[in-house]
Amino acid sequence: MSTRLVVVHPDPDVLAEAAAARLLTRLLDVQSVRRPAHVVLTGGTVGIQTLRAAAASPLRAAVDWSGVHVWWGDERFLPAGDADRNETQAREALLDDLVASSGLREENVHAVPARGDGPGEAATPEDAATSYAAELAAHAEEDGTPHFDVLLLGMGPDGHVASLFPEHHALEAPGYTVGVHGSPKPPAERVSLTFAAIGRAEEVWVVAAGSEKAEQAAAALADGPMTEVPAVRAVGHHRTLWLLDAAAASARG
Repeated sequence: MSTRLVVVHPDPDVLAEAAAARLLTRLLDVQSVRRPAHVVLTGGTVGIQTLRAAAASPLRAAVDWSGVHVWWGDERFLPAGDADRNETQAREALLDDLVASSGLREENVHAVPARGDGPGEAATPEDAATSYAAELAAHAEEDGTPHFDVLLLGMGPDGHVASLFPEHHALEAPGYTVGVHGSPKPPAERVSLTFAAIGRAEEVWVVAAGSEKAEQAAAALADGPMTEVPAVRAVGHHRTLWLLDAAAASARG
């Protein structure tokens, strides 16, 4: 049975530092019992700030990065290296340094295919989603489903997680990945894990900061309707953590 825990930190900086320490500790805990470990990253201000904090943490040296696989919960369908891609930002914040100096294997960094016509790129969000589903399947459990040890998600002021927006067709998409068109937040084209994939994670962590997130955080924690507050479906198989700053938690009853 899945459990839910809400942890409130005083401000975004402390939130990012605490989430980074928690993430590194989680990887260490996983590696004490099995390998490899699979982690799903998120973008956004706090998500990338968390990765920067992980890069600066002394705990990073204790993780065996050669036994870690890195995935993304969603990606903006843009050319490789675009500054707005979650992959680009994560590489600059943490991953490139881990590859260069800490043993993270480049082949274990599973980026969503970028827009383009070169090797490993895709012409449409659907093509990218199909390719990413195949990559997930290649690293799946025996039952063919992905297994993530921890999956990080940000949450938008509208209550969206990954690229699953309120009242959007992607909310009910089958399978584990979906191409997204008409995103209300630019860019319009994206690729996202579905709620079926998110729900396969052992632990899902929703990390959110800012008073503009408060109403939707409260609505999700009150089990509001998924079509209006998609974050309510961000539930881990065994545990769900809501990691908030005081402002984002201010509307809770």
